[in-house]
Amino acid sequence: MIGNINHIAIVVPDLDAAAAHWRDMLGAEVSQAQTLPEHGVRIVFVRSANGQVELMEPFGEASPIAGFLKRNPDGGMHHICYEVANIDQARAKLEAKGARVLGDGSVKMGAHGNPVLFLHPKDFNGTLIELEQVTEGGAH
Repeated sequence: MIGNINHIAIVVPDLDAAAAHWRDMLGAEVSQAQTLPEHGVRIVFVRSANGQVELMEPFGEASPIAGFLKRNPDGGMHHICYEVANIDQARAKLEAKGARVLGDGSVKMGAHGNPVLFLHPKDFNGTLIELEQVTEGGAH
């Protein structure tokens, strides 16, 4: 069901400082910052030849990652995003097997303009899983 790892997400306390650090220390290509109010985050993508790291900081009082940052003030790994061919079919199969979709269970639009959903970390050994529908040759 799952395809490539699309990205690994890391919560950071200061997005601009973290992006500069990854760019200056590692020579990484870093995207422009995006604010996603509907997800409560501000993000950049650090690109490499075989994948991406998403750096995220909380945006707004209701940010779902604010609590994570309170528990981990220096930041840390937040989730792994896997690509799927059809997010609705993946959700149906996973729910039939007892997996829980976070939020209201509906598919949302992610940072790449693709449909995404998140699976409960208690169903995957304490790891938050994001699924992103990516068409062949689509945006990553």
